[in-house]
Amino acid sequence: MSAHAARDLRRSGAARLREAGVASPDRDADELLAHAAGVPLGRLVLLDEVPAAVAAAYDALVARRCAREPLQHLTGSAGFRHVELAVGPGVFVPRPETELLAGWAIEEAGRTAASGRAPVVVDLCTGSGAIARAVADEVPAARVHAVELDPAAHAWAARNLAGTSVDLRLGDMADAFEELAGTVDVVVCNPPYIPLEAWESVSVEARDHDPHLALFSGQDGLDAMRVLERRAARLLAPGGAVGAEHADAQGESAPAVFVAAGRWREVRDHHDLAGRPRFVTARLAR
Repeated sequence: MSAHAARDLRRSGAARLREAGVASPDRDADELLAHAAGVPLGRLVLLDEVPAAVAAAYDALVARRCAREPLQHLTGSAGFRHVELAVGPGVFVPRPETELLAGWAIEEAGRTAASGRAPVVVDLCTGSGAIARAVADEVPAARVHAVELDPAAHAWAARNLAGTSVDLRLGDMADAFEELAGTVDVVVCNPPYIPLEAWESVSVEARDHDPHLALFSGQDGLDAMRVLERRAARLLAPGGAVGAEHADAQGESAPAVFVAAGRWREVRDHHDLAGRPRFVTARLAR
């Protein structure tokens, strides 16, 4: 191969991905080549030549990405705040916008920890374990509990939470952690929230590769939010807080679930970095 083969591979791979309609073709091409070559992304610019076997592996990865397999399934990992998570078929790939919800939970837990008390945090619908892992990583004093309904996703969470103190369980958030009722400081959840009627609007990567249990939630997309509202009210101590991600079209309807219940104060909606409604928070009345 020529001395500029790596550069040529990156360029041709990005062109193929762009043609296939992939949203970030240049970045994806770089990540796939770095993965195929076994080098950190930051060192890719130092790579001049690659062996034929690496070029062939890269070609196959680009073809799979062109078919809209999620990038993270191909590399086997996803970065989330300060941790790296193992992901693949059977688990929802954590999105960058969910880092904002995790950040809110970390701040809430951090305030309790700063007062000298170990915060109790519950992550419902944990999926890959992303939020639970981030809280455990950034608030070491926290006692973190997480639950996941889907056995395949639970297996990924178990892998990602191995070696941490997180209490991970397989089960339904509707009745999870009954023994913690009235003692929890923070409940956090990235529930399914896509209306069934919005099937066609979901990205190919999510629709074809993320578990549907993690995506869809009834006709209006708020079935899981209603379950969450009831469970959070049961688990939280008075004054405790709940935070939940929602679709950008649910900036009014998701908070309304908590307002209608009549037992929450400080019900607020929060925007993501693009200015879209992204998650709701509320505090249990004392």
